Order: sequence, then C-alpha cells, then structure tokens
Amino acid sequence: MRSQPSAEHDNFDDPLAGVEEVDESSEDDLWFLSGPIQENPDNLPPGPRGESRETAVLDDWRKAEAGHSARLARVAGRLGALDDRLRRGPEGWRHRLALIEAADLSWFVGDRIGPDRLALWHALRLSGVHDDTGALARVGWAVRRLTAGPGPEADLSAFLDRRDPGNLGNEAEPFADRAGGWLDLMAQAAALHPITRACMGFHLWSLAGLGRQGDHMEAAVTAARIAASEGKGVVFAPLSMGGAGGLRAGGPPTDRLARWLEGMHTASLTAMRHLDDIEGWSARAETEMSALSGKTPRALRAVLTEWPLVSAPMAEALTGASRAAVQRTFAWMEAKGLVREITGQGRYRIWRVSVRN
Repeated sequence: MRSQPSAEHDNFDDPLAGVEEVDESSEDDLWFLSGPIQENPDNLPPGPRGESRETAVLDDWRKAEAGHSARLARVAGRLGALDDRLRRGPEGWRHRLALIEAADLSWFVGDRIGPDRLALWHALRLSGVHDDTGALARVGWAVRRLTAGPGPEADLSAFLDRRDPGNLGNEAEPFADRAGGWLDLMAQAAALHPITRACMGFHLWSLAGLGRQGDHMEAAVTAARIAASEGKGVVFAPLSMGGAGGLRAGGPPTDRLARWLEGMHTASLTAMRHLDDIEGWSARAETEMSALSGKTPRALRAVLTEWPLVSAPMAEALTGASRAAVQRTFAWMEAKGLVREITGQGRYRIWRVSVRN
C-alpha cells in the first residue's frame, strides 16, 4: 500500500501554504517593530534653540547703548537744553529750525533744495522753471512733520501720508503690514533710550521694506521725531545741521550709534548757537525799531525771526502789509545793518537777518 504524503511534505511543496495564518497574526505579536513615528514619545532632552532674528537685533542695540552710555547721557543733556530753550522761546523758533533741518536733509538725500527755494515753496508754493516740484513737495512734507503734529509711532501710515494703492498685486506685501512689523520691533525696544531707538529705527528702515524714492528723508524725519518724543519744547532732534555724518550707514550697531551720537551733538550745538544769534538779533532789532510807527515793522521783525530767508512777496503775504510798506521797511533795516540782501539783484531780492559776531 502506498503511503500518504505527510503534512510537512505538503507544506514544503506548496509555496502558498501558511500565508493565511501569517496574515491573521495579531499586531500585538509584532513587538519588535517600531510604531508609527507620530506615536513615539519625545523623550529626547531639549537642544539649543535658534535665537530669533528680532531678539538678536535688539541685543546688538542694547549692547551698543551700554557701550556708549556716557556719550548718550551727554547728547541727551544737550537735547534737553535745546528743549528747554524752545519751550521758553517764541513759536517761530521751531519753524525756523525745521526749515533749516529740512533744507540740510534735502542735500543728504540728493534733492539739494536751498533754504531760499524751500522758503518760497513753503510760504507761497512758488517754484522756478528748473525746480523739481517732487523734491520740493518732499522737503515741504519734512517741514510740516518737523514742526508739529502727532509722532510716527501713533500712526506711521498717517505720519508718512502713505497708503496702499487699490490695485495692490498679489506678490506685494501691504504697506500696513510692513509698517506694523517695523512698529512692533520699535515697541519691543521700548526699554532703550529714545535716541538709541531712533538710530535703530533709521537703520532698520529699508530692511523693514519701508524704503522708496526719498525714503532716507522719511526715515530721517521719523527718527528725528522719535529721538525727541519725550520733549515738551523741542519737536524734533536735529540730525543734519552742521553735517549729516551721523546718518551714514555701515558697520555694526555700535559704530552706527557712535556716529549718530556725534552727529546729534554737533547738530544740537549748531541749533543752540543759531538760536543765540536770533535771540540777540531780535533784542537789537526791537530796540532800534522802537521809533518806527505802524504795524509793519513789528510784523516784519517777527517774520524775519521765523524764516531764515524772506523775499518781498513772502513778507507781503505773511504780514498783510502792502508791497511798498514792506520794501520801505526792508530798506530802512538794511541801512541800519539789521538785514542783508543776499541776491545782489534788482528783482527777486531776498533778505536775511544780519547777525553780529
């Protein structure tokens, strides 16, 4: 009788034998396999975390401020003296310093608007044939923002007169978002001195995506207002009077802050000396013009105190006096050495105060 093949022999010959039994095995028996990645507990010790970019930037400026604390204190004291001087002085002094600062800033940004052209534009909206009205408008904006109004940290978009266009492209980041990012960083630096924060904000302006044509003017005016944000008499901190070296970029924050403080110190000294000259001139003019009758001499003296350069049409518009009365008073003041005509022309003449050194 032929013997039956054993079960063991059958399994060897049939390659599919036992497959069903393997498929039906319990997953609990597969203890040697790792589970899904997301189910593994995170038992590793925490490693070093990368420092955020904002934190690193703020730390650099904190270190820069600590390294220049003595110089910062001197500059803050100088700005405080200017603040007290303006608080006790006539309102026209602020306007006069704003015109000088804006004109100097225009040379720094490349617009090169002289004080005479700026005065004519700001007072009468007059421009020459070859004048760049766009540049004049930018500098005129600077005068307004350096004279009065809410500061940039209240509403940066309103301060800059900038809004997103209606046809903003999909790839363009809204200006409000860029301005918000810059303001957030400035808020994180609230513990820094306003002078240091102003310097930091100026140098981070372009990195925040706020730059455009004339952006250096906007950045400088914004920084000037922030630096003087704690003042009661001074509206802005002078940055460019006597030279704009403090606005030069390049180097780490400690180098930039050093140049900034040196530039502010020079500019504040220049502003104080200018006010000394104007105060002395005003006292002398008031004494010598006391014998003149009428409102025109007093009004013209006030205009010359407020404006660095004055033309006859400007004086006529600002005082409400007739052209003839203005010209007679200018001629009298020139004869007394109180004013000096700077054009040397018969027409379109411009006068400035004559300061005794």
